[in-house]
Amino acid sequence: MKDMPVALRIMKIIIGLLLMTTLIVSTGCAKGGDDAVAGEVVPGIPAKNTVTLVDLGAKTCIPCKLMAPILEELQGEYKGRAEIIFIDVWDEANKEKARAFKIMAIPTQILFDKTGKEVFRHTGFLDKDSLVTKLEELLAR
Repeated sequence: MKDMPVALRIMKIIIGLLLMTTLIVSTGCAKGGDDAVAGEVVPGIPAKNTVTLVDLGAKTCIPCKLMAPILEELQGEYKGRAEIIFIDVWDEANKEKARAFKIMAIPTQILFDKTGKEVFRHTGFLDKDSLVTKLEELLAR
């Protein structure tokens, strides 16, 4: 990195910070697990009797923009087998939903099993292969 021009080093640092720095939406990040209670967090989410992936992000957030094409692909690939839902937490209409999910940062992906129980939560970019693995595990249950 010492051979790089100063401006390029600064730009790499800024990009790194942008990727790591996220919007704090609320406090008290709830995690899935044995003590998680099944049920709707907001009306219709999680979907009844099916695996549900909820991605809470924003259309203008850089890591969220990287997630968008992955979510679109998953929506097509899992149509009829799982619900893939994106919620733009920076949209005024969705502020209460963001609070209801008790997210700390965006993007946050939350997976619910067929009973509506939260079983997985991840903050930050998550690659397609990891999401597919989780979805397949839940669908096999």
